[in-house]
Amino acid sequence: MATVIVEYLGGLRTKCTHVKSGVELITDAPADNNGKGESFSPTDLLAASYAACILTIVGIYCDQHEISFKDARAEIIKNMESMPRRISSLEISIDFSGNNWKERIQKRIISTAESCPVAKSVHEGMEIKTTYTF
Repeated sequence: MATVIVEYLGGLRTKCTHVKSGVELITDAPADNNGKGESFSPTDLLAASYAACILTIVGIYCDQHEISFKDARAEIIKNMESMPRRISSLEISIDFSGNNWKERIQKRIISTAESCPVAKSVHEGMEIKTTYTF
């Protein structure tokens, strides 16, 4: 069974449907690549997936180790290059400061964050700069 179904809507847009839940999202080509930039671009989704994966894997780790995890926010800057057109780097800033973790837990959180499945799946040529605030 498919995980996601993607349909081309025309005008450089797609509709992505998560099969199990039925949740849909629309992508649009970015304004700097012939689109209107009115929704996530496919590369925006990759950037968002990277940070969402980190927060999710940290949440799983905290649940499994009975660590209180109440608050986190990630901001991502996506940098593109043109030859070939691809994501050249992501700058990810993650703020965990609302959790008041001690230093020994912070180190475990960083180690966990850096092992997320998306991090292990992206091209090695994509530079990732991650900063953590505790």
